[in-house]
Amino acid sequence: MEMIAGDIGGTKTILALFRSEESLKEPVAEATYASGAFSTLEDVIRMFLSEHGIKDAKYAVFGLAGPVMGGKAVITNLPWVIEESRLIAELGFTYVHLLNDLEAVGHSISLLDGSDLATLNEGLQDKTGPKAVIAAGTGLGEAYLTFNGSHYVPHASEGGHTEFGPSDEKEIELLKYFLKKYDHVSYELVCSGSGIPNLYAFLKDKKYYPEPEWFMKSLSEAKDPTAIIISTALDENSSCDICKGALGMFVSILGAEAGNLALKILPTGGVYIGGGIPPRILGSLKEGRFMESFFRKGRLSKVLHSVPVYVILNPRAGLIGAAEAGFEEMGMLV
Repeated sequence: MEMIAGDIGGTKTILALFRSEESLKEPVAEATYASGAFSTLEDVIRMFLSEHGIKDAKYAVFGLAGPVMGGKAVITNLPWVIEESRLIAELGFTYVHLLNDLEAVGHSISLLDGSDLATLNEGLQDKTGPKAVIAAGTGLGEAYLTFNGSHYVPHASEGGHTEFGPSDEKEIELLKYFLKKYDHVSYELVCSGSGIPNLYAFLKDKKYYPEPEWFMKSLSEAKDPTAIIISTALDENSSCDICKGALGMFVSILGAEAGNLALKILPTGGVYIGGGIPPRILGSLKEGRFMESFFRKGRLSKVLHSVPVYVILNPRAGLIGAAEAGFEEMGMLV
């Protein structure tokens, strides 16, 4: 049984061909595409099928960065509208299943081993307790998992779009700064790949740090401002305090929101930090600011100290999870 699985994000789209549920970490073929270079998901899939000479794949499952309702999804950070029925009609699939990208990551959790994870807090893991996932990539995604007696079931959410709640004076000023520009200030606006340049702009406009002339030039020429802000902040030889300040705020806000999610779910099975950014800044996450923000919950701080916290290091977790969800669906159909 050949199946196409995909992890569809605002920045990149990963597609792969799978033939067996036993080889989810080793697809037959795999390719990564820049999402913004295509008008539709159909165009990306056509290129993948053509490049790899794939003709017999009749099943497909895609994890998408956006809400999925009634077999239809609108990608949050892309002008794509994706429908199961249209993918079937245009590409000849027999069966197509769309699911939220964080739901897909949730499907991968039980398949990840020690090399796929880095521990931020050991905690005390309950083997059947709820689990929470928060992922910072182009946007900010959130999901949770519950145990049904035999296995974990992922549930999607759009928690990354809840109102941003500041936790100190600087963040209060940050909220006021963006309320002058937007009707709704979400966590995603300040805690994602697209949010890091927003933090930089705030620190610059409010004159928290001077903007070095050499970095101003580099930033103006950069295709990806987020990447250059992060890499400069992580450079031990860099004197760019504004980049380090932006990354520090990002880490603190991500830790606070991960703690907020933990209070809502009480994930005694663990909190899993996913997305493309956390593995790149693992050293910063381990320095202490992340967990300090995670634990800072007043009277319930002690409750969170027992919650295990992990960073997902495997960049293909969403793809693996989408494939796992697909084979699970196929097992019910055949």
